[in-house]
Amino acid sequence: MVDPSTRLQVVSGVVLVLAALLGGAWYGSRRPEPPPVSIAAAPSAEPEGAITVHVSGAVATPGLVSIPADSLVAHAIAAAGGGLAEADLGGLNLAASLRHGEHIVVPLLGEVLPPSAAGGPVDLNQASASELEALPGVGPVLAGRIVAFRETNGPFTEIEDLLDVPGIGESKLADLRDAVRVP
Repeated sequence: MVDPSTRLQVVSGVVLVLAALLGGAWYGSRRPEPPPVSIAAAPSAEPEGAITVHVSGAVATPGLVSIPADSLVAHAIAAAGGGLAEADLGGLNLAASLRHGEHIVVPLLGEVLPPSAAGGPVDLNQASASELEALPGVGPVLAGRIVAFRETNGPFTEIEDLLDVPGIGESKLADLRDAVRVP
């Protein structure tokens, strides 16, 4: 026969182990709170040759960053403190050039962001074929034609240049007009 005090110690130990396991499972399943967005006071004058872009999502310090005018997406993310451990940087074109006022969204691993998550219309001169496919009525073939046209003829200078892409007529242009932009 087991001594009652020994039985109480065994039961107490089992309860403590279960509590520790459940607590660890709960703590491990929690998603980290996103960092607060920092918005600094507007500088009196932007440094010459600098641009300001908005970096949000899975970065250490989301918010506005001022970077040299010839900066890439990778530079803007670094200026925002770098990507978090959960960031999916592979889904971004880190070598893409930036312009003043752009918005970069760094997704979490497994998160799929639509091209419009960048804060507005898709840039016809920067978008990849897969980003173009997310536009209304644009499939893989038409997206490939847009990219090929851009590579052959240089950057688009106005949205109406899309009419020169085989397969895009007035109706398709009307569907795309609010979803795309050119510099």
